Amino acid sequence: MKATASALKTRASSAGALLRQWRDIRGKTQLDLSFDAGVSQKHISFVESGRSVPSRQMLLDLAQALDVPLRERNELLLAAGYAPSYSEPALEAPAMTSINRALQRMLRQHEPFPAIVMDRYWNVLMTNEAAPLLFNCFIDMSARPAPRNLLHLMFDPEGMRPFIANWPQTARGLLARVYREAVGHVVDIRTKALLEELSQYPGVKPEWRAPSASDAMPMIPLSFVKDGVTLDYFSLITTVGTPQTVTGEELRLECMFPANEGTEAEHGRFLRAHAG
Repeated sequence: MKATASALKTRASSAGALLRQWRDIRGKTQLDLSFDAGVSQKHISFVESGRSVPSRQMLLDLAQALDVPLRERNELLLAAGYAPSYSEPALEAPAMTSINRALQRMLRQHEPFPAIVMDRYWNVLMTNEAAPLLFNCFIDMSARPAPRNLLHLMFDPEGMRPFIANWPQTARGLLARVYREAVGHVVDIRTKALLEELSQYPGVKPEWRAPSASDAMPMIPLSFVKDGVTLDYFSLITTVGTPQTVTGEELRLECMFPANEGTEAEHGRFLRAHAG
């Protein structure tokens, strides 16, 4: 019995600490959360202090009210001693068939311009034919090991970086995007590790890690330059609405569009001349 009571106390303390952390992240008081979740403020206080072990449903209700990402909801449940609620199937798994097919159709429909499906950490999962065609015009993509990471591709001096016009401004804008588009608007441990890796590239300044108001652009323009030709693009991000799996919530489809008529006209000619 003592061991059981001790285990319950440990779980209650861990779950309470995580819940309090998420409430602080969202800038909500216990009273705010009480109204949003339909749970008494006193009960929330008992849960956060570890004096009460919340039920599974209460944790899910509180997590919903705090807009906690699905991956982190699983962590909250595990901390309280419950099994995770949200699966993380591979993109090719039967559970992801409908989303997978939709993504493939969207990728095809975006030809002849690049479109890329990425996970939460900017690792490339799927592309249309145009994406590798364009990047291969500048570098040998086959020399880069999979899974390829789009940010490393842009920051690496042996990647696309030498061909990006105004690279410092683009790099700072991309780092700001990491913060802005983080799932749940929270930079988790793996995202922090990715940012640290990017900061090790030459020429990346420490102050770029602190997004400013001027970095809050709705989209980041990308301009590639080679052999006197400049191609200007912008991208738009599509995410899965009301996802039911961790995988679905973390998918992002990035579609690149020509930013002007000149690029729209030159895009095809450039690929034919350089794609080899």
